[in-house]
Amino acid sequence: MGVEGCTKCIKYLLFVFNFVFWLAGGIILGVALWLRHDSQTTNILYLHLGDKQAPNTFYIGIYILIAVGAVMMFVGFLGCYGAIQESQCLLGTFFTCLVILFACEVAAGIWGFVNKDLVAKDVKQFYDQALQQALQQDLSDSDATNAKTVVKTFHETLDCCGANTMMAISASFIKNDLCPKEKTLLETITQGQLPQDCHKKIDELFSEKLYLIGIAAIVVAVIMIFEMILSMILCCGIRNSTVY
Repeated sequence: MGVEGCTKCIKYLLFVFNFVFWLAGGIILGVALWLRHDSQTTNILYLHLGDKQAPNTFYIGIYILIAVGAVMMFVGFLGCYGAIQESQCLLGTFFTCLVILFACEVAAGIWGFVNKDLVAKDVKQFYDQALQQALQQDLSDSDATNAKTVVKTFHETLDCCGANTMMAISASFIKNDLCPKEKTLLETITQGQLPQDCHKKIDELFSEKLYLIGIAAIVVAVIMIFEMILSMILCCGIRNSTVY
């Protein structure tokens, strides 16, 4: 015997929420793949300074996001099917998956909030190390060339120059030709514009992406709370209809 009355409305409401949840999983998966292959982050995080690779903390978070998106799509499908079939077993499995996913999201959110500045900090340290080597005169030709390539990639990708403005207009930068070549440094200063600070640009690059991830996580958490409530109500309704 199928559910009737308000419980039937809850059944279709749960189906709609699960469909939205499934779509949200697809969107998160798509955004994660876009962040993974974004030209700015890829250009920077694929760099090598000698034997040292650029920090990959950001990519670890992205891989977790890809996994979360895929799991959300599976759980959303499970919830849709369980709601339509009025299956207590499927809905119970769906509810358990939701609780686990919600707990993982809360844990990831706390970790992300505590370490929100870690990604940018690691990348800035990597940039500073490459910059220091690029300006040194006692390095071998291969090491100096590698360091200059890393620094120029940062500068061209982020359209910046130097760890700060005063460093960018110093004689050592002009001598080593490390700033982007779209305009000469002299032309830029003459027009009343100073080179952009690379530390600031790195902060902006990763803070914008982390902000986007944060919004997506909050929206998904709200949907999950509603789904857990609706699935409990629907399970109770199915149980009562079976009894009667």
